[in-house]
Amino acid sequence: MGPEKNNTNTGRSSSRPPLGLKRGKLCLSPYRSEWPALFESEKKFIASAIRDHVKEIQHVGSTSIPGMPAKPILDLGIAVDEFENARTCIEPLTDIGYLFRGEHGIPRRHYFTRGDPTTHHIHLVEESSDEWTKLIRFRDLLRADPKTSEDYRNLKLDLWERLPGDRKAYQAAKAAFIGKVLQRTDKKKD
Repeated sequence: MGPEKNNTNTGRSSSRPPLGLKRGKLCLSPYRSEWPALFESEKKFIASAIRDHVKEIQHVGSTSIPGMPAKPILDLGIAVDEFENARTCIEPLTDIGYLFRGEHGIPRRHYFTRGDPTTHHIHLVEESSDEWTKLIRFRDLLRADPKTSEDYRNLKLDLWERLPGDRKAYQAAKAAFIGKVLQRTDKKKD
């Protein structure tokens, strides 16, 4: 059991900083009420560097879901018209402290991290891409569906206990859940 485990139901801030995780480590933090404000601040900071090149900047990932335990890293989804043209964002983002990591396992995604320990991830993708749709749809579904949100929360806590420190296995198991949920909602639309 990790130090944050006891606080995952309370919604109270812990004594840890609101953001920051060592690369490759797995730690879940209880939901922090300051995450939305930290996102808004970072969104303005990023927009000041690349606003002319992007369509929108969204808070995605578990830190964007009220009540959801999360790795203490803000995920920002940034939508662009064209993947190739988005290369113009690389230099301005590195100039403001982001590290460009290429596609990092997801085709046609420009991926960036910031901080040591890591505090932010940027997923810069085409607005028309499946990746953008997945990021936004899953976030919106968890915000709107308490049952699915609770199932995801329970899965995350279970994986965290069963796979201590194994971030790759944790991510893979979450990806399977996300895929099933999105597939189920696709069938409901048909």
